[in-house]
This record gives sequence, structure tokens and C-alpha cells, in this order.
Amino acid sequence: MVNNRNVKSEFELYAPMCLWLSTYLRDNYKGFEIITVDSHDERLDSVLSKYGIANDLATGIGIKIDVLGIVKKANVVKLFFVEAKKTSLNLHDLGQLLIYCRLIDPEEAFLMSSSDLGSLDKLLNTFKRDDLLNFGNGKKMKKMKVAIWNISAGTPEFSTMIPKM
Repeated sequence: MVNNRNVKSEFELYAPMCLWLSTYLRDNYKGFEIITVDSHDERLDSVLSKYGIANDLATGIGIKIDVLGIVKKANVVKLFFVEAKKTSLNLHDLGQLLIYCRLIDPEEAFLMSSSDLGSLDKLLNTFKRDDLLNFGNGKKMKKMKVAIWNISAGTPEFSTMIPKM
């Protein structure tokens, strides 16, 4: 077990995940403006409009992303989603993020739990159904990443990440 004790509230995961995502984006998108925000209590369209980003698909459908990353440079804008859970992951959690990804098509998306992979462990590791992580606009297939969040390290537990980074 990665975490000896879990958080009391999912809310406790947002700030450290926001910090990790900021570091991850700075390391991988040098020369871009990097924005990371705890957006769990605000609709995606509202958050994006604060940063001058319009996304017609996000408007009026009530998507709420726990942690949102934005990288910007000139006319290039890339979005990054992190969904945080404090409970064992399940198909419902995966489905929620998958629908968000299929609608908005972020550059990357992460589903992380401070508990365990739950029923997704069987689907993804035993039955090797990582095709369930696929999303994209048809030209480029992308995969959501699923992992256990290491509370003490403040990072995903990379040994649990599916697919591997």
C-alpha cells in the first residue's frame, strides 16, 4: 500500500496535485505560460473565460475539473485535466473523465486516487484493457493516465501509472 493513511477529504488532494501539475508542465512545456488552478468548484467554461480562453463545447454543460492545467504560447492553448479521488477507483470515475476528454480533448488527462486502483486494477492490469483509456479527435489517439497518488511524496506513484509515462 502506497499510503499508510488516507486524506479525510478529497479537497486535501487538490493543492498538492495542482503543485505537481505545475511542475510537470514547467518541465515539459518550456517557453509556454503555465497556469494551474484548483477548479473543482467552478464550471470549466467559467475558469477558461477568466484566462481569455473560449471553448464552445465547454459552455453550458457543467463540466467541473478538479485540477486544470493550461499552457499558452501565442495562439497555442493546451489543456490538462486531473481528477482526484480519495476512494478506490471504479468504472464510474473512469467514465466521468473519459466523457470530459471526449468532449473537450485535453492534451493529457490524469485520474488519481489516494486510496487504490480499485476495480480498475482488474480491468487495466489483469485484463489489459488499456483501450478504455483512449480518447482523441481521431487524428491523434491519446490515453488517460491512471495512478495512485502518493500523499507523502506529493506526486503520482509512477510504478502504478497506467500506461507508463
